[in-house]
Amino acid sequence: MSTCKMIKTERILHLKSSRGRKVRVVREHYVRDRVPCYSALCQAYCDNGGKVLPGDLTHYVVPDVGVVVDYQEILEIRELQGIVFTQTACQAVHHCKGRRQYNRLRNLLKDPRHDCVLFANEFQEFSFCLRDNGESHEQWQTRCVYSAAVWYYNHLAGMMDIVMITEDPDVIAQYTNLHSGVYVISVQEYLQNFWSALEGARELYSSICQARQEKESEVTEREFADHLPAEVLEAGIKSGRYIQGTLNVNKHRAQTEASVRIEGLSNKNTVELTSEVLVYGNKSRNRAVHGDMVVVELLPKSEWRGKVSALTKGQLEEKNAQDIQSKPMPTGNVVGILQRNWRDYVVTFPTQESTQSQSRNSQRILTVPWDYRIPKIRINTQQAEALQDHRVVVRIDSWENTSLYPNGHNVRVLGRAGDLETEIQTILIENSINVPPFSDAQLKEMPMNSPEKPWKVDPSEVIERRDLRESHLVFSIDPVDCEDVDDALSVRSLAGGKVVELGVHIADVTHFVSEGSLTDLEARARATTYYLADRRYDMLPANLSADLCSLLGGVDRYAMSVLWQLDAHTLAVNNVWYGRTIIRSSYQLHYELAQALLSGEHAEVPELTNFSPSETDSKLAQLTQALEILTHVARHLRVQRDRGGALELEGVEVRAQLDNEKNITALVPRQPLEIHETVAECMIYANHWVARKIQETFPHQALLRHHPLPRQEFFTLLVDSAKSRGFTIDTGSNKALADSLDRAVDPQDPLLNRVLRMMATQAMSQALYFSTGAISEDQYYHYGLALDRYTHFTSPIRRYADIMVHRLLTAAIGVEKGQSPAKALATNKELDELAHHINKKNRAAQRVQKASTELFQCLYFKERDPHTGQYCVADAVIYAIRDNGVLAFVPLYGMKGPVYMKSREGRVLSAGQDGPCEWQSGSIRCYSDRIVTTSLIGTTTFTLFSHITVRICVHSSWCHADSVNLELVSNRPHQGVTPHQTPSHDRSQLVQEVVRLAEEATQQAQVKAGWQHKLSKEEQEFCQTKSPNLYLLLEEIRELSLMGLEYATKA
Repeated sequence: MSTCKMIKTERILHLKSSRGRKVRVVREHYVRDRVPCYSALCQAYCDNGGKVLPGDLTHYVVPDVGVVVDYQEILEIRELQGIVFTQTACQAVHHCKGRRQYNRLRNLLKDPRHDCVLFANEFQEFSFCLRDNGESHEQWQTRCVYSAAVWYYNHLAGMMDIVMITEDPDVIAQYTNLHSGVYVISVQEYLQNFWSALEGARELYSSICQARQEKESEVTEREFADHLPAEVLEAGIKSGRYIQGTLNVNKHRAQTEASVRIEGLSNKNTVELTSEVLVYGNKSRNRAVHGDMVVVELLPKSEWRGKVSALTKGQLEEKNAQDIQSKPMPTGNVVGILQRNWRDYVVTFPTQESTQSQSRNSQRILTVPWDYRIPKIRINTQQAEALQDHRVVVRIDSWENTSLYPNGHNVRVLGRAGDLETEIQTILIENSINVPPFSDAQLKEMPMNSPEKPWKVDPSEVIERRDLRESHLVFSIDPVDCEDVDDALSVRSLAGGKVVELGVHIADVTHFVSEGSLTDLEARARATTYYLADRRYDMLPANLSADLCSLLGGVDRYAMSVLWQLDAHTLAVNNVWYGRTIIRSSYQLHYELAQALLSGEHAEVPELTNFSPSETDSKLAQLTQALEILTHVARHLRVQRDRGGALELEGVEVRAQLDNEKNITALVPRQPLEIHETVAECMIYANHWVARKIQETFPHQALLRHHPLPRQEFFTLLVDSAKSRGFTIDTGSNKALADSLDRAVDPQDPLLNRVLRMMATQAMSQALYFSTGAISEDQYYHYGLALDRYTHFTSPIRRYADIMVHRLLTAAIGVEKGQSPAKALATNKELDELAHHINKKNRAAQRVQKASTELFQCLYFKERDPHTGQYCVADAVIYAIRDNGVLAFVPLYGMKGPVYMKSREGRVLSAGQDGPCEWQSGSIRCYSDRIVTTSLIGTTTFTLFSHITVRICVHSSWCHADSVNLELVSNRPHQGVTPHQTPSHDRSQLVQEVVRLAEEATQQAQVKAGWQHKLSKEEQEFCQTKSPNLYLLLEEIRELSLMGLEYATKA
């Protein structure tokens, strides 16, 4: 048995009191003779649960404190094996680099894909070191790490050499020959001698070294004020003098305008404070970067400013005197930073002409981040010339108060700016999305299913599960050619027609994905499937998502099912059953086919082609009756939610046209079908009832989804805009809002109601996952769906939240049977952390989808002459008035953008007699519902919701993302193609055309270079779907009441 000894040590923490006196803190420290070593070579019977280092390596490597603190990203390279992180080094990271970097290190240690472990050296009796008198803290840390390395060598009986790596030459000289089998070398020497093939690691090391050696030799004067000490900030926040919050830089005015969203406001004297404090100018930002947790001191009220309400083209280098400010708001300066939230940034190296003004001899280059909100980053590199016009991933190292810009180092090169793959990878990295190919170890966890070895139902599962294969008519309804079918439906009459049984059957992903497995950890990290305009990155490997977990027609599949017994007349719930089942879907229908059957139209059902005419008629009648009952039930469910105030907001309604090779050839407006709403209501119903079940069983540790009430001030634009057209929008409740939106209809202009719903969507809060133990029960309510409890249960193939809910439901069913959960459930704290992680990844997924769509729009229009291209001129609807123009919505392409009516030279756009507009000298007047331009040719008025003709062109940028600009052509509606006559050149055709042009350009470059490109395995696996895949847009039809709501982000 392990013994425990108590050693009393005195550690002096240099904390100063208000009088400047040091406080001495004495702590008792406990050590043990047995601490897990996590090595496969261990012969001392250590309790090595979890990840262990393999025994077939040539050595283990122990980095010292300086290496872990400054070179952590090198240690994150997966190829490096046998890394032992000491407790001493990890604590140093927490102290020196902050919680964000420390959490990154913790996640690295937890990740089974990385061959590294944590050794608690300060709790091991024979590796623990007392600090000697006169010994510096850094010397003591080095001695602790070396002592741990020696302990490892002795503990493993000399069977494994130990290499300690450091960047301190004095440490190398001191410890090199102290102990046989323990080697002390530099990081550079280690990489050269042991990992010579890892060229990327050596380049990264060189880049970090250059960044660390960077000194601000040119600037000695302070450019920024010092940040206040932590204890002063803490005291100021408690007293109300200072305000803490997250810095949010305005991407349209990144040089001048930022705001801090207030958190934990306790200043009773600042009653005028709303939720934001304006931080104006870079100096006031005081080296804070977008996303940092900062502390702000308010300026005197006489110095408060307002936000600029004029449209902005590109970036403002300085304040434009013509810009009109809104009402003054609380304004302040950043006085301290509580937490740096630096991440990987994509930057572009300037061209040779741009760098001539920089110091080319020292190769200190100011790179421009892709994100407008991030300041320029100074990089010290010897490759500046080779990296011109390239996108490069960099990390910020420091930002001293003597420098106008932060210093950083480059991590890796993405490619030339403007190339399609480079831009796609840029979008992913800028949103912190990492989707590497599934590893061999993860794929080995998957069951086999091949023609030689087909997957079969396990006989033991037949005993444990409810078998519905013969008793129930199960069918699925999805978009055409859908591969990952994660839900199916059933309906039948019981008790002589007095009872209707409704069934929702969801793929049983948790049967194949065990909790804690490599596949589960990867799915948890991704949290969702990422859908881009031309590809998708799956949350689960394809042999699950498109095969064994897909409820395909005519094959046996495991499912999680919810079955309701409803009164046939009132449709009241008599009984509900939850459980694991075995199903065999009889029909794999698509929406249009199911709607045709409901409408009594002639339709060919593929599954019935081999039956006789009489059998076909019989089975078709049975299927049609099931669809009719299902639709009847769904109508009732929708009416119930409508009475409660359910909202139907503006969303993307499309359908895909595919060729024989399943490539999307066009995307045309989808005519709303009742079957869409039928399926959606059944899914919402299942999600609601599962939420009730898991919350009632686990009241403090269930994963639910709520939609908070929107803030009333966000509805101001909607209410005022509707009022200008004579409509009253009541935002007092969700039901009042839904009813007023239903009434706000102009028979002469159907688009008006669509635009109003789009504006209502923008005003909404986002729906979020949460743990029931984290908030009060009155906050569970889902505003958009008008439900008291809601969760996500119906899409475990593409959402990790649904996987967690399946596990909770399985545990709840077990509790009902008197069984204990097989594994301990996640605590409220763990579940709350997971909910925040999933919410964060969902927001990233929304941004990626939006950015990729905008990328393809730009690439498409970039290839066309805006003055002659047929599809570059379109109809637009004005939905907001600004001081120097309007915001317009283009229904044909589903895009929004600014339309400028006043130039920086002071010229305005005026319309002639026939409608065409031209720039003239004149003036502009702005009102709440209209904007009026006056020039020599007359006065032109543009009102809210009026139709105008715009020209679509592209504003190109070598360092940022290209953007689509809308130019006013005429103050009259466009008489060309309307949204109801959309040509094949819509958004899907747009994507296909861009991909084709990119491939042609690549092939031409390859031919010119005289070689044929061969896709690497990584490239093939990264682009999991070669043809344009907009499946998410189609799949989200299932939740029509939330379309545009749950995926809406505020502009």
